[in-house]
Amino acid sequence: MPAKDMIVGLDIGTTKVCAVIGEWNENGKVQITGVGTSPSEGLRRGVVVNIEATMRAVNAAIEAAEMMSGREVQEVVTGIGGAHIEGINSRGVVAVTGKGREINRNDVQRVIDAAKAIVIPMDREVIHVIPQEFVVDDQGGIKDPLDMIGIRLEAEVHIITGSVTSAQNLLKCVNRAGFRVQDIVLQSLASGKAVLSKEEMELGVLLIDLGGGTTDVLMYSDGAPFFTDVLSVGGGQVTNDISIMLKTPYEAAEKIKREAGCAYLPMVDSEEEVIIPGVGGWPAASIPRKEVCKIVQPRMEEIFEMVKTRLEKKGLLAHLGGGVVVTGGGAELPGTAELAREVFGIPARVGYPVKADGLTDVYQKAAYATGVGLVLYASEFVEAEEGRQLPVKRSGDSFAGKIKNWFKEFL
Repeated sequence: MPAKDMIVGLDIGTTKVCAVIGEWNENGKVQITGVGTSPSEGLRRGVVVNIEATMRAVNAAIEAAEMMSGREVQEVVTGIGGAHIEGINSRGVVAVTGKGREINRNDVQRVIDAAKAIVIPMDREVIHVIPQEFVVDDQGGIKDPLDMIGIRLEAEVHIITGSVTSAQNLLKCVNRAGFRVQDIVLQSLASGKAVLSKEEMELGVLLIDLGGGTTDVLMYSDGAPFFTDVLSVGGGQVTNDISIMLKTPYEAAEKIKREAGCAYLPMVDSEEEVIIPGVGGWPAASIPRKEVCKIVQPRMEEIFEMVKTRLEKKGLLAHLGGGVVVTGGGAELPGTAELAREVFGIPARVGYPVKADGLTDVYQKAAYATGVGLVLYASEFVEAEEGRQLPVKRSGDSFAGKIKNWFKEFL
C-alpha cells in the first residue's frame, strides 16, 4: 500500500484523468490537499487505446495536484473500470482448526481462499474478493467471525475479475509517466466509498457511476457488494446525440450539455432559450431549452432502463431499501436524480464526495467521486496496518503483485 503519510488516488477515465492527494491531519483523519485534472484522449469506453496520450494526461493531472498540495508524488492507487469487469458471487466452506474450535485469522483466510477458488479464463484475474457474510455452524448474518466458537465456517463472497491485458496497459501508462502503482481498485467500489453511507449499504443501495464512456453499476446488500456490472455507454453518448441532432461540433455539443442540458423535461422552463453556435460561417441560432432536454432525457432514460433490466433479471430491485445514488460526471446534469426516481420508482439522489476533509466546493462534485474514493479506500488499509482492526475486505494485493510481475515480463 502507499506511503503512510500521503495517498494519491488516480482516476483514469474516458473523458478525464483525475489525481487526488490525501494526507493525514493532526486528528488522524484523511484530508484532501491536492486535486488535478486533465482531459483524457487515450481511452475508449474505459479501456486504454493510446498509451502515449494516456501517459501525458496522467502526467498533467498529477502535476496539477502536486502544485496544489506542495507534495511530490511517487506512488499512486489507480482505479480500473471498463466493460471487461465482471462480478460473481461465490461460497466457501472449511472446518475450524483453531485451538478449542475458536475461529482465528487463518480460518477466515482459508474460507475466503476456498470461496475464491473458482474457474476463470486464463486472460482474466481476480481483482477483489469481498466477504458478504460468514456462517458459523448454520448461524448466518455474521460480519466478523473472529474468536467465535464453531466446527464449520462458511463465507459468502463477491468476486470481481478483470482483463489482464487491460490492467497491463493501465499499469504501463502510469509507469511510463514515472509513477509506481501501489494498488489497483475497482472504480465503482472507490466511488461508493466516497458517496455512500453505511446505512444505505445496510438497507441495500444501487450506485450508478455515470462516466464519459461507461456506466459502472454496483449494488450493496446488507452492507456488502452483491452485484457488479459495467455498461459500455455513458455521458459521451449524450453529447454525441446533441452533436448529431443539432448539427454542431462535438466540443460545442459538450458545452451546450454542461450549460443548458437537463435530464428531466418537467424541470425546464418553456421560455428558456439556448444559443447554438454557427458552423462554417453560418450564423448562431437560438432554440428552446426544452428541445435540448428532449435529446438528453431519452438517452439518460435508456441508460437507467438498461441498469433496471439487468437488476430485474436477477430479482434484485426489491432489495433496494436505500434507494439509488447516481454519481460521476454524468450525474451533474440537472434532473438526473428526478429521472432516476421516475425510472426505478424508488428514492434517488446525486452522490457527492462529502466524506473527506479539505475539499473545497470547487472539487466537491460528483465527477471527483472516484478519485476521492480511491484515497479513502486505500487509507483504510494503511490504518489497518498501523494496528486498527478492520474486517478482511478484499484480496487485491495479489492481483497488483501479479500484474507487476507480468508487466516486467511484458517489457
